[in-house]
Amino acid sequence: MSKNTVTLTDNASGKSLELPVREGTHGPKAIDIKSLYGEFGQFTYDAGFTSTASCQSDITFIDGDEGTLLYRGYPIEQLAEHSTFLEVSYLLLYGELPDKTQLENFVDSITRHTMVNESLKNFFNGFHYNAHPMAMLTAVVGSLSAFYHDSIDINDPASRQLCANRIIAKMPTIAGAAFKHFVGEPFVYPKNRLSYSGNLLNMLFSRPSEEYKINPVAEKALDQLLILHADHEQNASTSTVRLAGSTGTNPFAAISAGCAALWGPAHGGANEAVLRMLEEIGDARNVEKFIAKAKDKNDPFRLMGFGHRVYKNYDPRATIIRKTCHEVLEEMGMANDPQLELAVRLEEIALSDDYFVERKLYPNVDFYSGLIYRALGIPMSFFTVMFALGRTPGWVAQWMEMVSDPEQRIGRPRQIYTGAAKRDYVPVDKR
Repeated sequence: MSKNTVTLTDNASGKSLELPVREGTHGPKAIDIKSLYGEFGQFTYDAGFTSTASCQSDITFIDGDEGTLLYRGYPIEQLAEHSTFLEVSYLLLYGELPDKTQLENFVDSITRHTMVNESLKNFFNGFHYNAHPMAMLTAVVGSLSAFYHDSIDINDPASRQLCANRIIAKMPTIAGAAFKHFVGEPFVYPKNRLSYSGNLLNMLFSRPSEEYKINPVAEKALDQLLILHADHEQNASTSTVRLAGSTGTNPFAAISAGCAALWGPAHGGANEAVLRMLEEIGDARNVEKFIAKAKDKNDPFRLMGFGHRVYKNYDPRATIIRKTCHEVLEEMGMANDPQLELAVRLEEIALSDDYFVERKLYPNVDFYSGLIYRALGIPMSFFTVMFALGRTPGWVAQWMEMVSDPEQRIGRPRQIYTGAAKRDYVPVDKR
């Protein structure tokens, strides 16, 4: 019997099945169960797929117990400190950090694809003036295949690469247009002389009536936030992109599906929930009262932005963004902001109170990102759009990997049926 197998025995029949064990570079081993149904006529049950590996991936690794996040093997701390969002995007897409020429060519390609078809602007006129920004983003991203159908041949590597560049390049332009529609201001075209994050800030906040100067501290902070959100393994939205893409649908539709999944408050709305919590607490003088409420199991109040479903240690992204958060608030003249004072007090308690330390309820990336977005002038309803912008290269990289994987099949999760047993139809006059 091989050491790289697990033997499963059906106690009812006594039949045994030897299942192979797969092992990755890091992380737990996985039992390959694809022969289980054919041999035993049984499925496995795993609600939410929290113990199920649906694919093999070379892109991102997370060790929640150790607080580790790696993009293609590189620690997130190193990338956030030394890299740029577009360099990280290249890394996620192609597996290696680019050399100088490769990076220049990639940045040039992204820059020259930031414009969208002029007809696409008409889509925004169909949205109500107060339409949710994620509704606009999801719909418009899905419509891109109607304008760029020359790059949706998923079996052609060159077409896939062109499509990948287009999606990453056009997301800020679409987001900027959604923002301007939301606030009732004219759309702003991208400028090739600006960086990716600088361009985004310009499309969000510049107006025809006055010159807009990009704050380098804000530009760097935004680029760093995008890096920290670029990929996060097989989460709900990424798995949605893969599941949609497994059908052979065009990549724009698959990314639009990812946007829809991210829109859910349990996934992409965490940083918005942090600010709403701070508004509820109201004042730093109320912190002790709300901390007591958070410790009370019978009280529905929960501290948002503390702890993480994946990280059982300190969120490595939070360590990075904490310093940036304070730099941005200082630069924007908000160092004495009451909400910041409140956040700092909560942070101090979480890092020193035995209740939080024992439970490892440390501040996570969402705790700080919401404060940064607020300082930059981005409204809460737009936070998830910013999340989607950062996650786009990860979604695209995961889609490209999935399409080229020879083991990939159309997704088909199974179920345990618990409805009515088979029964015969009864005519309506006899019921």
